Amino acid sequence: MPVHPMWEPYPRLQSDLQSVLQVIESHLQIHDKQIEATIKDLVYSGGKLLRPAYTLLCSQIGDVTHQEKERSIAVAAALETLHMATLIHDDVIDEADFRHGNPTIHTQQGNQFAIYSGDYLFCVCFTILSKYARTLAHLEFNARSMEKILTGELDQLHARYQKGTSIKDYLTRISGKTAQLFAVSCYSGAVTSQATRRQTMLAWNMGHYIGMAFQIIDDILDFKGDFNTMRKPTLADIRQGVYTLPLIYALREQPEQLHPYLDKKADLTDEELMEILAIVEKTKGIEKSRWLALKYTDKALKSLNKLPVGDYKETLYELTAMLLERKI
Repeated sequence: MPVHPMWEPYPRLQSDLQSVLQVIESHLQIHDKQIEATIKDLVYSGGKLLRPAYTLLCSQIGDVTHQEKERSIAVAAALETLHMATLIHDDVIDEADFRHGNPTIHTQQGNQFAIYSGDYLFCVCFTILSKYARTLAHLEFNARSMEKILTGELDQLHARYQKGTSIKDYLTRISGKTAQLFAVSCYSGAVTSQATRRQTMLAWNMGHYIGMAFQIIDDILDFKGDFNTMRKPTLADIRQGVYTLPLIYALREQPEQLHPYLDKKADLTDEELMEILAIVEKTKGIEKSRWLALKYTDKALKSLNKLPVGDYKETLYELTAMLLERKI
């Protein structure tokens, strides 16, 4: 079962990620074979499997005698199904036509079909966790984490087209929407290795900071990237009413210039979007966002530095640097 080519330099991790996909597929048993086939297509659609990779790497934090590969692979699989479920629901809410360059489920099968598919993956997530979570408290922790992720998604939905969104509002939103799942992925991996309380919290903090920086950079790339990089049109977020950090910084400097554009909501023309981009660049909204992403990156690396010595740390450094230094 192939995984993304980015894992080829890490054959051990590549093999474990293939096992993650196998665990997910083994739990996809639906009476409606059309839905089952659609979900399997999503599983093998070319996602990078970043969150399970962090789970697997952090499962090496604890004492080597306590590391259980089967458990860590299963927990990584559960968290990836949670991630896929949120992506399906996101695509419905955002009316996104593509995911990883492929048509989204709702564009092919309709919203009802897509929502059911996402709900089913939530069930798969907890089915796997119920078998492999080390303690009931760990299972409850993951349930609370899922609640925070969904709250972040709801916050984004309520914030659409809101010109008064503050930097604090934005950071709170991405803390739930993105950083929470990175944090719980790192934390859960550490828990499976029976790492100490301090070590698991370091893993949590590292994942949180990585997730914050990751989302900020993603949002910058919406302004500066291209379709081949993001697999979605540039400035798609503004058209959908999702006002991210570069625009929020610009709104603080030039509200009188930007409000007439934003009042048009989804009716913005391509030319007007380019004029918004020019204002964002003029007010250094992208540069300021980049600075904040680097600040979170520094915090992530400081947490990583405090983790126990091991081969896994070098891979964590390389993976984190690769994610947080994407072309802007």
